[in-house]
Amino acid sequence: MANLRDIRNRIESIKNTQQITRAMKMVAAAKLRKAQDRIIETRPYASKMKEVVGRMVKSGSDENVLLDKPESTDKLLLIVVSSDRGLCGAFNNNLFKVVKSTIDEQYSEYQENGNLSLICIGRQATKHFGKRDYEIEAELPGFWDEIEFYKATEIMKSVTADFKSGKFDEVKLIYNEFKSVIAQNRLVEQVLPIDADGLVGEEEELEDDTEYIFEPDTDQILEKLLPLHLNLQLWKAILESNAAEQGARMTAMDNATENAQEMKEDLQLEYNRARQSAITTEISEIISGAQALEDA
Repeated sequence: MANLRDIRNRIESIKNTQQITRAMKMVAAAKLRKAQDRIIETRPYASKMKEVVGRMVKSGSDENVLLDKPESTDKLLLIVVSSDRGLCGAFNNNLFKVVKSTIDEQYSEYQENGNLSLICIGRQATKHFGKRDYEIEAELPGFWDEIEFYKATEIMKSVTADFKSGKFDEVKLIYNEFKSVIAQNRLVEQVLPIDADGLVGEEEELEDDTEYIFEPDTDQILEKLLPLHLNLQLWKAILESNAAEQGARMTAMDNATENAQEMKEDLQLEYNRARQSAITTEISEIISGAQALEDA
């Protein structure tokens, strides 16, 4: 059995850890509220933008290069949105499993031939895939130090330029979608070429068959709207991932705090038993000594 000093030191260490995890939970809760507000404000705008672009594409000429589907996909780019920091449970590991399974099941030949590249947003993705046999197109550690729309715009501008030049034939986005504090959805979405059929759902097509007249014309408007739609698609994924990360961290720190409390209670029982045993031993020695003196 460990001595009393060792047990006391372990209890104090767990108390200190518990204070840290409790504080991190409170910080994550505060950040989660802000992240939720941002994503709740963005979702309707992104949805309406997708609907408007979908209707315009439906009535346009489909000559925009961002809508062109290549005859064959030779080079693929995956944009992986992870976090900078850890201590958020299985948030990143679950995402990386989806990335790996997606590559193994659908794009293993691309990886073997060196035709699959990754853009790693967040320090965790950079560390994970940088140590493995993956072609890294761009690394963005420290991305979450400042969450601003212009960052998403810069990334998408570069990706769009590479797509137009033929460097990549297809671009997909993989990220965690915020579902609730305790749950996230891992999504794999096609970014380029833009899927015209997926922009407007069947329900939306049935709701309104009104024909609209656009000025100056549909194609010229799409030249402006399609890049904005792509920027917004990545921005929404970034906000979703941020909210999901804070929710995952809040849950992980709450579980860690509860586990620390259970460990502290178990050690306190062990400490009490050890202390009682020490007291009993001392009493027995005193009685034995007194008995020996009487017998002498």
